[in-house]
Amino acid sequence: MEKIKSLSIDIESFSDIDLKKCGVYKYSESDSFEVLLLAASINNGPVEVFDIASGETLPEEIIDAIVDDNITKWAYNANFERICLSSWIKKNYPLKFKSYGDTLNYLNPKSWKCTMVWSAYLGLPLSLETVGAVLKLKDQKLKEGRDLIRYFCGPCKPTKTNGQRTRNLPTDAPEKWSLFKEYNKRDVEVEMAIQKKISMFPAPEFLWVEYHMDQEINDRGILLDLDLVNNAISFDTKSKEKIENELKSITGLENPNSPLQMKAWLEEQGLKTDSLDKKVVNSLMETASDKLVNVLKLRQKLAKSSVSKYTAMGNAVCLDGRARGMFQFYGANRTGRWAGRIIQLQNLPQNHMKDLAEARALIKKGDFNTMEMLYDDIPDTLSQLIRTAFIPKEGFKFIVSDFSAIEARVIAHLAGESWREDVFKNGGDIYCASASRMFNVPVEKHGINGHLRQKGKIAELALGYGGSVGALKAMGAIEMGIKEDELKPLVDAWRASNSNIVDLWWAVDEAVKNTIKTRSKNETHGIKFYYKSGILFIKLSSGRTLSYIKPRICENMYGGESVSYHGLGSTKKWEKIESYGPKFVENIVQAISRDILSFSISNLRNYRIVGHIHDEVIIEAPADVPLEMVCSIMGKSPGWIPSLYLNADGYETPFYKKD
Repeated sequence: MEKIKSLSIDIESFSDIDLKKCGVYKYSESDSFEVLLLAASINNGPVEVFDIASGETLPEEIIDAIVDDNITKWAYNANFERICLSSWIKKNYPLKFKSYGDTLNYLNPKSWKCTMVWSAYLGLPLSLETVGAVLKLKDQKLKEGRDLIRYFCGPCKPTKTNGQRTRNLPTDAPEKWSLFKEYNKRDVEVEMAIQKKISMFPAPEFLWVEYHMDQEINDRGILLDLDLVNNAISFDTKSKEKIENELKSITGLENPNSPLQMKAWLEEQGLKTDSLDKKVVNSLMETASDKLVNVLKLRQKLAKSSVSKYTAMGNAVCLDGRARGMFQFYGANRTGRWAGRIIQLQNLPQNHMKDLAEARALIKKGDFNTMEMLYDDIPDTLSQLIRTAFIPKEGFKFIVSDFSAIEARVIAHLAGESWREDVFKNGGDIYCASASRMFNVPVEKHGINGHLRQKGKIAELALGYGGSVGALKAMGAIEMGIKEDELKPLVDAWRASNSNIVDLWWAVDEAVKNTIKTRSKNETHGIKFYYKSGILFIKLSSGRTLSYIKPRICENMYGGESVSYHGLGSTKKWEKIESYGPKFVENIVQAISRDILSFSISNLRNYRIVGHIHDEVIIEAPADVPLEMVCSIMGKSPGWIPSLYLNADGYETPFYKKD
């Protein structure tokens, strides 16, 4: 066998754990886990399949290459191969296995590269099948693969037909097994073809450094308080049972949680509605009778999915009590931001309870009766306590540090909106300052003209990326008490106060259009635009590029000129997307904010980061690590944007929460 310099790998495996629900870390630590097939290409040579399930032995040279940190391993979604092979080698070749850092259980990611990440960097989708189709590869991923995976890779239901077996082996369906081997081989061939196709756009080395940091955080995981998790699920069941019985008693309905049955009952009571959405129900309660208000409130409690996150925690937790694999590197491929997986830290409910610790203690003790006596809305209380299920290991604390108004700071810096930068420089409140500038009066939080701060806040949150009246409404302006006829003047006032930001929108719009029309290089506000091989690239000051596939000039719904490109839309399908200047600015600002977070993660790499969410990091720190030091490191501006007024605040806590 020739000397191995690089390996392209794909595996097929079996486990009795549901991969989609539980993630690869829990999937691969099951006693039932085993590698069935391993397809490998050595140094970009022909692909060979090793039928391990049928007794073939993987050559020692390949095993040595997998554990060698100096030999590059390529895979599509390489996290899956690396974690599965960590478990398999540890079980079958314990003397060859070696871990790294403080993880103890996994192969070092530093010698692994992921074709999915490289594809995502170029604006391509995350699915191997879809990437192959978009790139129009000669050989595509075999479509039979899903059925074959369903057949061989998990338990099967025992039936008379299959002789009551609980698993399908290669000998149970030799023809299917032969096709499965072809599928395994084809995946490596497709992955290598993708690399070849996109080789003219090499991924920058810093991308792999970031990817390896991401893998370290995913490998480390975050500890869960399983007593809290299990009791919360039990409390939710008891609470929902009581609420459902009360609703049945009032309404006589067989299933009061059924929207169809509930809407029909409400109509019989003279209250017709097409929706039981929270906003609609809140509006209905303003004029409904006391009896119907009570029913609607109970129905809202019953419908609250407070327990789903706890269930996801129970699904994901590994044998050591930690949940892993919750962060998808380059999950949002237009900006490069991380996406949440499994438990989804990115969209955890907020907590506003003052007695959070006391309520949490009651759940840990399993004291449902006291909980019911003290809290009117148990589903809401459980929802607010979800964050607190994440805890540091014994003898450690959490340090949570986050950027203050990061996107507002970045867009002000890019646009040169000096009055805003002065606010940040002097530690001011941007919502008060914005309201003051919009209405030409002094505004202080809890002070003079303090009522205007809310209008400043809603304008800041809704209008920074070209939003207008619709954006204000979507942000809840009407519910906050702002009148319909105030909305357009609010938009006009914000734009007049932020003329440099408005100029930035349209300067970017012009640069994008000129680049597409003329294939020339353009630059504005320190951002570079160029076109190559059917892709629009936007180069940021961080050195990273944003990619837009097949950009075109088209006509928008109003008859004006806009830009379209192909990407993953809101439906998660590959489709044509329409955009314009302010939307490109949103991508740029969010991408730069992401790069600043990545810079901070790099600076804090040795401080046991266990989680991060857009503008925040969660560190599992020894008791003697000072909060001020972490915030100081996090608040340092990168060398590529040195004059940005960055600020990071933080707090220490024995469990995760929003301060």
